[in-house]
Amino acid sequence: MLLAEYLQVVILFLKVLVDMRYSRIKTYIIKIVFFITILMSLQAIDVQAQRFPKPEFDSGHIQPETQVPVPRSDFMEFFDVFVLIVALSVVSWLVLKKRSRRGVFWVSIFSILYFGFYREGCVCSVGSIQNVALALFNPGYKIPLTVIAFFVIPLVYSLLFGRVFCAGVCPLGAIQDIFIWKPQQMKSWLQKLLGLIPYIYFGLAILYAATSTDFIICRYDPFIGFYRLDADFLMFLLGGVFLLTSVFIARPYCRFFCPYGVLLNLFSRVSRQHMTITPSKCIQCKLCENSCPFGAIEEPDMLKIREPRKNTVRRFLILAAIIPALIIVGVYTGSQFHENLAMVHPKVRLAQDILEQKNNPEIQNDSEYVEPLEIEAYRSAGKSDQQLFTEANEIIEDFYVGGMILGGFLGLVFGLTLAGLSIFTYRTDYEPNKGECLSCARCMDYCPVETTNS
Repeated sequence: MLLAEYLQVVILFLKVLVDMRYSRIKTYIIKIVFFITILMSLQAIDVQAQRFPKPEFDSGHIQPETQVPVPRSDFMEFFDVFVLIVALSVVSWLVLKKRSRRGVFWVSIFSILYFGFYREGCVCSVGSIQNVALALFNPGYKIPLTVIAFFVIPLVYSLLFGRVFCAGVCPLGAIQDIFIWKPQQMKSWLQKLLGLIPYIYFGLAILYAATSTDFIICRYDPFIGFYRLDADFLMFLLGGVFLLTSVFIARPYCRFFCPYGVLLNLFSRVSRQHMTITPSKCIQCKLCENSCPFGAIEEPDMLKIREPRKNTVRRFLILAAIIPALIIVGVYTGSQFHENLAMVHPKVRLAQDILEQKNNPEIQNDSEYVEPLEIEAYRSAGKSDQQLFTEANEIIEDFYVGGMILGGFLGLVFGLTLAGLSIFTYRTDYEPNKGECLSCARCMDYCPVETTNS
């Protein structure tokens, strides 16, 4: 398929989204279906999941079961994109127009069944971060168009309507959401502190994907094991801990670990439209004050006395000096730990094992010593140790640069977090924090204005 044809369809679709008006939602859903149909018709339909039969071995070797879903036909992959768009559109309508928490809940159930158990959590918008990073830094990797779609489309909706993907479309968030029972409010400082973890996870995921090391988001996804029913005990245990924690700490993975949430948070902050607690003017009844299990409601502070301008200027100058200092410290720290970060790469780890074996000849003389399978497989390939060491050193150099970038990024995040804690805004109404609000629509049920209008 020609890239230009894809781009034309995408541009037409985005134009529809920008011009969307909820009073004509049915018309636009029909247009979306039409454009997706065009997109799928441009691709040759191949109904076979696997194009080539599995090889047969005379030795009696039995192929193990794969740990990832079987590849789907192109038609079904684009159908998944279509389902994603429809689900996002429905949730946007339910949150912004219908203002229905019950409707969002049922979409969450659908997402668990379809994107979770049926699609086995793959392809996943959260994990697609790694595919995009690998495609940007590795010219030899060809990223599928559907993976790009799963990465971009939720961000577009977040830019337009807030975090509606988190509300009821993401299967990782949906499965936690149904476990929320008696959520406890967390201290603001603790929530801010834990909120830094996703940025660290995001940076590490980008680093390891860009260096072709590993897809750590997929490897340590706590819920994929439930959806595929094939995780080892530790991953089942980790997923169970997250779900049990969700009973009292609402959606802990979404709030304090999800790397994709970093991007959704940023896009949602400048969203064109966003859910509101009340459909009209806030009457300051305070009923919604503790209704959000995620602590994403900001209280009015119109009674606070505005501080003198000179204090604001002084604080700005202090922050202007602290943020660059934190970035420099982060760059230096990242450069010092680059070798530790590089040890995750299998080739670097293999080179380290072979070097250790060479430096300890008594190991080979030990009659009970069994050479690791990785080293045995490498020896059978006929490559020289010097070639391996050269490649490992090149990878370590990449981690040196990547470690500095990661450290600088985290220094910037810490600095901006301090700046956010030091800047006071003045609000007259109860409002959702546009970045942290997951658009679940729970707070709407607490608003008496909502009840009166309904």
